[in-house]
Amino acid sequence: MVKCYHKSYKMKQKGKKVHNDQEIIDEEVTFDELGVLNRSIVSRTDLKGTITFANKAFCTLSGYAKNELLSQPHSIVRHPDMPKQAFKEMWQTIQSNQKWHGFVKNLRKDGKYYWTEAFIEPFFDEDGVKIGYIAARKPVGPKDKEEFEKKYKQLKEKE
Repeated sequence: MVKCYHKSYKMKQKGKKVHNDQEIIDEEVTFDELGVLNRSIVSRTDLKGTITFANKAFCTLSGYAKNELLSQPHSIVRHPDMPKQAFKEMWQTIQSNQKWHGFVKNLRKDGKYYWTEAFIEPFFDEDGVKIGYIAARKPVGPKDKEEFEKKYKQLKEKE
């Protein structure tokens, strides 16, 4: 079972960045490289953020097998470069039954990273009871990626 609790990454011997005993490789992978450019990237969670569904494209993008993702916190793919404030705003938005849109740098199982433009909204059962959240993602354009890399770096420096 994969465990991922989000503490700051630390430097390990020989100058390698490590996050929760996972080596961080400063190498981006793209939707195109992974063959998911024109595919829907979808996941669902329960109300606490535990993954209840991950489609094949999300598994490919994250580098995890479906059985490694299900029942894990969605934060399993959170890159340590992401500021806490970004997720605080996301949770406040979706918990108040609103849709959230944002840009996220995620960590793959192999230690590489990928950027997504994410759309998250509450998910309701047939009786109108909120039972979780559904997220869809698409690639980030270069202008947005550059803007949010700078913004997130500034926010992380203040943490």
